[in-house]
Amino acid sequence: MKEDYYEILGLSKSATKAEIKKAYRKKAIEFHPDKNPGDSNAEETFKKAAEAYEILSNDDKRAKYDRFGHQAFDGGFGGGGGGAGMNMDDIFSQFGDIFGSGFGGGGGGFSGFGGFSGGGQRRVKGSNLRIRVSLTLEEIANGAEKKIKVKRKVQAEGTTYKTCSTCSGTGQVTRITNTILGRMQTASPCTVCGGAGQTIDKKPADADAHGLKVTEETVTIKIPAGVEDGMQLKVSNKGNEAPGNGVPGDLLVAIEEKSHPTLQREGDNLHYDLYISYSEAVLGASKEIDTVSGKVRIKIDEGVQSGKILRLRGKGISNINGYGKGDLLVHVNVWTPRVLNKEQKDFFEKMATDENFQPNPEKSDKSFFEKVKDMFS
Repeated sequence: MKEDYYEILGLSKSATKAEIKKAYRKKAIEFHPDKNPGDSNAEETFKKAAEAYEILSNDDKRAKYDRFGHQAFDGGFGGGGGGAGMNMDDIFSQFGDIFGSGFGGGGGGFSGFGGFSGGGQRRVKGSNLRIRVSLTLEEIANGAEKKIKVKRKVQAEGTTYKTCSTCSGTGQVTRITNTILGRMQTASPCTVCGGAGQTIDKKPADADAHGLKVTEETVTIKIPAGVEDGMQLKVSNKGNEAPGNGVPGDLLVAIEEKSHPTLQREGDNLHYDLYISYSEAVLGASKEIDTVSGKVRIKIDEGVQSGKILRLRGKGISNINGYGKGDLLVHVNVWTPRVLNKEQKDFFEKMATDENFQPNPEKSDKSFFEKVKDMFS
């Protein structure tokens, strides 16, 4: 099981932004690869801390993590660049925010603790793409697989690259400055190749200045059950490609929930308003209602009271974190006729003083507030 982000940084869930930043700075210094050469455990802890900070330092991502846990970002199910797919370049780019611009926040590193040497050629990542997918309540309840046509940039056939002469293929240029802490080596992306380490050698006429061209591709998106409106999925490597030996960006899929004609969603629970006639309330009935898995028939006991809530357990929405399914709450509403003929009116006038027609609630007949309380329990 994946470690909790707060535990990785040694924080409580009520930690402030300043506390999160301070905790990450401490971890980054302690487990920095340059301070722990050859120590794979230290490097792994360094990456985990960076991933935790990337989520918790962002208000939107933190809110999603607090609500949905790791499943809001892992396994292709992300909030638009969750920490699970971070590489060392992504991590190093955080240091401008954590340690200040003097430590190479633009995408390189710093050498105050032995230096971010960069570890070789820097790989540029292509830009992300964003699309919106509309889902029915049934698709949300049961999960779905969607095939979406996406226009994305890919490397044009026939494009060749050569090593950038400015940065010698590393994708970054370094400089040494004197500070009160000593000599600092900073690195920033090469302005000639844009950090790719390569420049265009040859390209076909239909390619752009980076050797890319737009093509249409059908992408299969697997949507897990229980997603919510506004949630965002991430399909890795299906964004725009990068020039040279770069890595593709991601495809970010925003979820849009279509309204249902008879069912209303509330978290994992569903609500259904069932209207019955006065006669059905008195005599009882068998009624067919909608669920996300098809129609079902339920029994209405004779003498049912308007406002009664029938709970169909497990007929709601699957929990996104795998904690089972919600319920379907059927709200019984007795429809009172607005117009009566003389015979009907005479009957009810006779019944006006009949004891069977007088309100006589029992202790088992819960009040409105008790019913509301039960709904959320």
